[in-house]
Amino acid sequence: MSVIEPHRIKTIYEFHQLLGLPTPKHLLISVINLADIKQLSEKMLASRILDFYTITLKHSGDSTYKYGQQQYNIHGGVMYFISPGQVCGPLTPIKEENKTGRTSGWGLYIHPDFLWNTPLAKEIRKYEYFNYSVNEALYLSEEEEDTIIGLMQTIQKEYFTHTDNFSQDIIISMVEVLLNFSNRFYHRQFLTRKTENYQLLNRLEDLLISYFDNTDLAIQELPSVQFIAERLNISPNYLSSLLKALTGRNTQQHIQDRIIEKAKVKLSTTELSVSEISYVLGFEHPQSFSRLFKAKSGLSPLGFRQIFKSKTDTSEIQNHQNSGHQTQR
Repeated sequence: MSVIEPHRIKTIYEFHQLLGLPTPKHLLISVINLADIKQLSEKMLASRILDFYTITLKHSGDSTYKYGQQQYNIHGGVMYFISPGQVCGPLTPIKEENKTGRTSGWGLYIHPDFLWNTPLAKEIRKYEYFNYSVNEALYLSEEEEDTIIGLMQTIQKEYFTHTDNFSQDIIISMVEVLLNFSNRFYHRQFLTRKTENYQLLNRLEDLLISYFDNTDLAIQELPSVQFIAERLNISPNYLSSLLKALTGRNTQQHIQDRIIEKAKVKLSTTELSVSEISYVLGFEHPQSFSRLFKAKSGLSPLGFRQIFKSKTDTSEIQNHQNSGHQTQR
């Protein structure tokens, strides 16, 4: 069976054509009122790759949509962030009325060339939500939605009505404000969906415990963030952002905590050498294990074992002495 390659949309001009919209006012940036889209091209309903940043806010009442294999209901405002080169879609409206233009919202589209030689060209990489999965969208309150729409409209007004030497700097400043507000709203979402998010945290801990405790044989390799995220059915970036909001620690740090915990058990309850323990835990090189252990615990593996052994010996002596005193009595 042949595989249909995603359609690549290289320019914002081509994007406007596929949406049946007039030529964009600016070839490197556009703000679209989604209500103006009357009919989607078939290429827009298939998988596609956009060569520009996409920030979309949709408000579709109680409509049901399908993105890829994921179906879900949209209740109010939902935002998506897509980086250049990412595959998105297929976007398939489930309910027939969604094909008639009833979906409302706004889309902001920015070609990387628009950001060239500006601080935001590098800074935009820090906004991790551009690499979240579509099912990890940002769900907005009415107040938050009003804030985002206001910024979108201000950006649109600026590039429609002003074409002077200040326009680009002003637009980029407003885009950065929009991105920072989105950061704030995502953080709010992490904290307000506590039950769901702490269930995910528990699943993470269970997964790590199972990974290291499932067998006494040597682990083939250390669990990667990608591996953990796939098992939890969540994107690596979203998982790390969520964990940082809940615990102050990212996924890699949680993995390392479990490694050190397991290493301490091995060092204190077995006679395995440091090299053997590092192999059992999935390290290719003992030096890497020793560096991580010292960075996390402040002691070398052998130093930890010696201190643990000396404490154990002292405790045994004290217990023996206490037992002797009781016997004399």
